[in-house]
Amino acid sequence: MKNLPELSIITINYNGMKDTGELIKSLQEHVSFPYEIIVVDNASKINEAVLLQEKYPYIISIRSERNLGFSGGNNLGISKAKGKYIFLLNNDTFIEENTFHYLIKRLESAPQIGAVSPKIKFAIPSRNIQFAGYIPLSPITLRNDLIGFKEVDNGQFDTPIRTPYCHGAAMMVKKEVLEKVGYMPEIYFLYYEELDWSTQIEKAGYELWYEPHCTVYHKESQSTGQQSYLRTFYLTRNRLLYAWRNRYGITRWVSILYQLVVAAPKNTLSFLLKGRTDLAKAIFKGIFAFFKLEHKVV
Repeated sequence: MKNLPELSIITINYNGMKDTGELIKSLQEHVSFPYEIIVVDNASKINEAVLLQEKYPYIISIRSERNLGFSGGNNLGISKAKGKYIFLLNNDTFIEENTFHYLIKRLESAPQIGAVSPKIKFAIPSRNIQFAGYIPLSPITLRNDLIGFKEVDNGQFDTPIRTPYCHGAAMMVKKEVLEKVGYMPEIYFLYYEELDWSTQIEKAGYELWYEPHCTVYHKESQSTGQQSYLRTFYLTRNRLLYAWRNRYGITRWVSILYQLVVAAPKNTLSFLLKGRTDLAKAIFKGIFAFFKLEHKVV
């Protein structure tokens, strides 16, 4: 790899050295143009930054003694990046083909394109689609859908399209966009930060795209779990935060009211009926944490 790489690949490691190693190996095997790999160890229990640097001496390994969250960890990596393009890639992903050049080609196809995400497929058999673009968030409920989610890939989503948001598991951005928009918002810590960032990138006049000629495989939620206290807390808090930062006028207040008097009670009841009192508590703590947050505005 050259001193001035074309592409900076940034991944966050949190007690996930095995997954991170598998990602690094797949990149080494399949990426052929100049690139650098920046691994940010986000306060793992042991210093995995040192272990990864020893095992893969060609990477740039950074240790943070404090867990900076998804956005903070990525921003630390971005601050060290030298590439013209920044590729944020989850450590629980891998690739099987040399197709990153399609993402760069999409970014360079028009000056107004600021960021792009590839097709993302679940790593587990039968490798159905996870992401083939997004539909917009509902103005009030802040719910949306992933296009193609869990569908068998028969080529039905092989046409590049604009998307209102890129996917945080695999998102490539022109470095010039960062200079205009700024880094990923760290106030979220975990979940919704890529949606907010995508919104800010579009507000700055850029387009976001889905590029299906590149595929990334995702092991999905290895670090937090699908029904964890952490996930429930941050999703609850950050839906409210996204509404506060990205909805305006009466829409902002109706959206927040919906989360408080409809979504939160409904989800709380659902968790209680399942015997998950821990998740019910996470909802209320998420709401309380939102109101305590300072500097909520963009």
